[in-house]
This record gives sequence, structure tokens and C-alpha cells, in this order.
Amino acid sequence: MPLTISSDLLVPDEDFEWKFIRASGPGGQNVNKVSSAVQLRFLLPQNTTLPAAVKQRLRRIAGQKLNDDGSILIFARSERSQDQNRREALARLEAMLREALIAPKIRKKTKPTRASKERRIDSKKKRSSTKRSRQGSWD
Repeated sequence: MPLTISSDLLVPDEDFEWKFIRASGPGGQNVNKVSSAVQLRFLLPQNTTLPAAVKQRLRRIAGQKLNDDGSILIFARSERSQDQNRREALARLEAMLREALIAPKIRKKTKPTRASKERRIDSKKKRSSTKRSRQGSWD
């Protein structure tokens, strides 16, 4: 089942590789028998549904989760069941993708107004006079 990010963006199943491994931690006797931890590999280089700008932002957001081959590796092992860990890994990837979809606002340079310049100069003059008035002869 493809991962739905928005109404017009789907990530197909072919872009995911799942690996199930044994998790450490809680689980009792079950922990040594069942591979409940999930390793989700999102194959970013072979993805064709994401625009190039989104892929670039996703690489930056992924940080250390980004592998040398360009894929994103997500581990989920906090839950006891494989299904819950699978859902958690998908939720983390979905959150990263949603964040990457938001294009950063471009900062526009603005000049300070004449009034703001005057306020700044007035405050500097006031501060200067305050400090000057403190200077006295300490003899």
C-alpha cells in the first residue's frame, strides 16, 4: 500500500525496503524469538514521485539517517510488536516528507526606515549622555 503524503503525492511501495531484526529491550521470552524491530530503507535515488527540490530538502532533514547510497534508513524498535514498529517507522518517514514539502520562505532584504534610524541614534545619544554623566573626578 503506497504512503500517502498529500492529496497529490503518493510514494509507491517499490521505494521501500523492509528488514525485520530482533530488538533488545522489553518483550520477555518473546524478545529472543521474534524479529520485532523494523529497519525501513527509503530508496530516495530511485523515487520518481518527489520533485528534485523536495528530495534535496529531505536529504538535509534526514541528517545521519542518510546513507552513502542516498537512501534513508529508519530504525523502529520501541514497541513490542512488529506491526506497531512498522507503523512508527512509516510515521517518522511521513513526518520527514511533510517537513520537506514545505519550501522555506525567501528572505527579502529591506532597508531600515528613517524613523527607525532616528530612534536608534536617539537611544545611542541617550545612552552616551547617561554614561558621560557618570564620569566624574574620582580624586
